[in-house]
Amino acid sequence: MNETLANVIGLLGTVCIIFAYGYATAHRAPNPFVQHSVNLLGAAFLTVSLLVNFNLASLVLEFFWAAIAIWGLVRAWLERGRRRGAAA
Repeated sequence: MNETLANVIGLLGTVCIIFAYGYATAHRAPNPFVQHSVNLLGAAFLTVSLLVNFNLASLVLEFFWAAIAIWGLVRAWLERGRRRGAAA
């Protein structure tokens, strides 16, 4: 992958993370699936960029950003299951 493409992918990742942060800030009760999915996508895009333009500190940050997003998605999925079970 060339550096220009890596930078474009990294910028898309940045847009995703900024969007997710703005979304969470703008909504009183943001949809966790939207928030965490977009954060995970952003972390993945930035990781691709960082594999070409390596920066260890940023790569570690993206690892934890992705891990927290996955944790948030799992929690949201489990909570949705609990709500469906309670409604039945």
